[in-house]
Amino acid sequence: MVHSNGAELTEHEAELYDRQIRLWGLDSQKRLRSARILISGMNGLGAEIAKNIILAGVKSVTLLDDRMVTEEDYCSQFLAPQSSLGSNRAEASLSRAQNLNPMVELKADTEPLDTKEDAYFKEFDVVCLIGASTAQHLRVDNVCREANVKFFATDVWGMYGFCFADLQKHEFAEDVAKYVVVSKPHEKPKSETVNTTVKCTLEFPSYQCLVDFDFRDASYARRLKRNGPALPVQRVLQTFRDQEQRDPAYAKREDDLKKLLHLRDTLAPEIISDQSFDHVFAQISPVAAIVGGVVAHEIIKVVSQKERPHRNVFLFNPESCCGFVDLIGAEM
Repeated sequence: MVHSNGAELTEHEAELYDRQIRLWGLDSQKRLRSARILISGMNGLGAEIAKNIILAGVKSVTLLDDRMVTEEDYCSQFLAPQSSLGSNRAEASLSRAQNLNPMVELKADTEPLDTKEDAYFKEFDVVCLIGASTAQHLRVDNVCREANVKFFATDVWGMYGFCFADLQKHEFAEDVAKYVVVSKPHEKPKSETVNTTVKCTLEFPSYQCLVDFDFRDASYARRLKRNGPALPVQRVLQTFRDQEQRDPAYAKREDDLKKLLHLRDTLAPEIISDQSFDHVFAQISPVAAIVGGVVAHEIIKVVSQKERPHRNVFLFNPESCCGFVDLIGAEM
């Protein structure tokens, strides 16, 4: 993880990132300029995250994907031109991604995620997996924890959005408003708000804790009422992916719905309604934009060590069209 203030910014960089420097400070922008990001899975969500991270001005972004561009990608994957149908998704995304910010080092990696050695992931400051299996999440998160690399797992299934963050032990600066009493001679004392920057530390649970979490426990009932069924639905969809080695497909809608309902009956029959799976097919562009914006903002906060990060799960629930932040796998 980037702990130092990073390399000095050039005059051109200072001009380019002027608004961001005024927003979160020069030191934070230097940390961003030193950060190396891996994004694995260049679907619509991956494109949204890459866009926001590249515009923020990190040092480098590696796009890892061994899959090919399909017609379904055109629903949300705006970095791959239509002429790239049948081409590798990472390579097809490279040109438009580079045009967003020529100062960021970009690389396309077309090898499968499972072929990567542990040392590969340790070269980055942040690793973000999209469309991965549970086994891949667990393996990469364990590697990241060994090397203090920040880990994100995120997905969009139709209208549902999900993000998990394992930041291990994360230090950051936060502006806290304090009220102070100011008294002047011959005047009545009055209170004023003063912003003070304080250093904070948070501990994050591993992805294994998310896998082991039982959302049917009575202690989760109140949060389930607030958040809706997004987390149980995510568990069903992730299990479907693990078993079928793919996500639910619109072309196989009828058969896949039966499989999803069967998994629902096994995992959470009393929590998830039949209608919850009506809108889990393909990637919906507006949902990818919402979740991608949230994930990219969290990555920027983590790298810049500025502001309090989400702990540790973000859920987008289509039934309420709202996003919720929850702490899963650790004490509240």
